[in-house]
Amino acid sequence: MPLRVNNNIAAINSKRQLNANNRMLSNKLERLASGLRVNRAADDAAGLSIREGMRAEISGLKVNVSNAEQATNLLQVAEGSLNEVNAILVRMRELAVQSSSSTVTDQNRESIQAEFSQLTQEIDRIAQATSYNNQTLLTGFGNTVNEGSSTAVSTSNTTGVTDVRISGAEAGEYEFVAADDGEVTLGNGSVTQTIRLATQLDGDDVATGTQIVANFDRLGVQVTLAGAGVDGATGSYSDGDLEGTTIQIDSGTGGSFQVGPTDSAFNRIEVNVGDMTATGSKLNLDDISVATISSSRESITSIDLAITEVAAERGKLGAFQNRLSFTIAYTENEIENVQASEASISDADVAAEVTEFTRAQILSQASTAMLAQANVIPQNALALLQ
Repeated sequence: MPLRVNNNIAAINSKRQLNANNRMLSNKLERLASGLRVNRAADDAAGLSIREGMRAEISGLKVNVSNAEQATNLLQVAEGSLNEVNAILVRMRELAVQSSSSTVTDQNRESIQAEFSQLTQEIDRIAQATSYNNQTLLTGFGNTVNEGSSTAVSTSNTTGVTDVRISGAEAGEYEFVAADDGEVTLGNGSVTQTIRLATQLDGDDVATGTQIVANFDRLGVQVTLAGAGVDGATGSYSDGDLEGTTIQIDSGTGGSFQVGPTDSAFNRIEVNVGDMTATGSKLNLDDISVATISSSRESITSIDLAITEVAAERGKLGAFQNRLSFTIAYTENEIENVQASEASISDADVAAEVTEFTRAQILSQASTAMLAQANVIPQNALALLQ
């Protein structure tokens, strides 16, 4: 090997190795200090792209859990108030039964009517006062069925419709087209769904004393159809009775809970609460009275129907709460597993990084020592110059 003075190749080589070892040492220090394997795009360009997408998804999922928990709280507020409405209705029924007996006089009934009227007003007050985050819940929350404008309901004496429930149905008018072969089509002009009821019918009719549900799940509409002899039903359904009738769904405030990370219909849960005021169409208690023995007896039936409506509404809210609890459970599981995938890309393996750090540290020290030795080599030329 030639003995040179101007260019010390051994020193240059040692310096290059020292720089490489110092860069590795700096990289390992950064990873150990941050706990991340990927601190910048240069560390793993593809991995960083995947990681950022997962982080956005995880962030959304965490908010989804929060949304579902708050939605559960909202529904519990509504259900708790309906529990008190139910207790009031039970007391009103007691008063109606008491006033229906000849053991009390008309003067006594005046006192009974005074309490009865106060209880009716209290139902209205509870409905109007029940709110969550300044949103009133019991006077119509979310999209609701306008029973007065829905001919399928208003002509229930011929259609046999006893109930219409919606879940995520868009506002607007829906019209039935009923064939004579057990098929029924419901649509709003932009989307339709056809279902077959023949398997649920007894011939062409709903069986006596029973009810069936026509579930238009893609539209978010469920229609209950009664057979002859069903308590509370004013008519019975026969094949084709729904032809040309309509369901009117009015838009309302609230009722849509975002429980998924994307803007998709399946990532939202739509909840609706009807008008639960005493004077509303569901409870329909505005004309009842216990001032006379005859009106008291008539009131018993009206109150029983109101109790049934409140119980059905509470049952629906309870079903939504259970649904939300499953939503929370599976979302938390999804968060855990997506977070694990993100960690496998992003997080530093401390054991491996410490091993590499120790190696780089030793090599850096060795490179420094060798650079010092390489810098001594040109001094051998002085021996030849003396």
